[in-house]
Amino acid sequence: MNHVNANGINFAYLQEGSGPLVILLHGFPDTAATWSHQMPALAAAGYRAVAPYLRGYHPTEVPPDGFYDKATLATDVASLIRALGGGEPVYLVGQDWGAIISYAVLAAFPELVRRAVVMAVPHPAQVAKSMLDPKHIHRSFHWWFFQLADLPEKALVKDDYAFIDYLWTYWTSKGHQDAAHLKQIKAMLAQPGVLTATLAYYRAMLDPHKADPRLAEVRQRMESPIQVPTLALCGSDDLREELMTDQSQYFTGEYGYRSVAGAGHFLHREKPAEVTRLILDWLGKS
Repeated sequence: MNHVNANGINFAYLQEGSGPLVILLHGFPDTAATWSHQMPALAAAGYRAVAPYLRGYHPTEVPPDGFYDKATLATDVASLIRALGGGEPVYLVGQDWGAIISYAVLAAFPELVRRAVVMAVPHPAQVAKSMLDPKHIHRSFHWWFFQLADLPEKALVKDDYAFIDYLWTYWTSKGHQDAAHLKQIKAMLAQPGVLTATLAYYRAMLDPHKADPRLAEVRQRMESPIQVPTLALCGSDDLREELMTDQSQYFTGEYGYRSVAGAGHFLHREKPAEVTRLILDWLGKS
């Protein structure tokens, strides 16, 4: 476990290998350890793999009265890149919330990233379209549920965080088991302030009053077309795949899309060998 100060808070991160920097961003409900299959392979291929725990995810600091809007999260990652990258552009890989943040970083801070991989979440313009589609509203039921006060916190902790087990079962391909990793996630969520911090991502996503007013310029840049070479990945069993197969119009740089057969939302853990190969092939193009 390593620590670095970035954007005013203390970030914890896992690290393996040496060489060009690859930053890997996790999602919800998850931790930096989600990249346990990819980090050794990246290190063996000559990269320095760094997986930070996102803002509010223990052991990263839970900032008191902090913001959790996308512009803040993108600024976090930009600050991490500057702190860890030695002034050179880095490679960026993100899944779920890590992908949401990555889209924002790629649009607002393109000079910081050499190549990128985004997984399991479509471009924000595609997400906006999906919010009027019944099946995608159902698929993302947790977005709406998490807007409530207090009840989500109570529901998530009940019966040893059975809600977390439910989400992983709902979102992954039939038969996928990840008990040891889920145990780590639950232990992280049980730390003081962490559960409410992780839900704050969703609450800020749908409530503009929860956005940092100082970051208006970043939010404006986040609307830009993405010029950074980007590969999008999604599991074939994830409903969101239908939103990701046709999003090339949001990219002005090199863009690719690959479907991972037999995988759901956590494709990097469900089909680790194939996803790792796709990541290494894409990063190796530059």
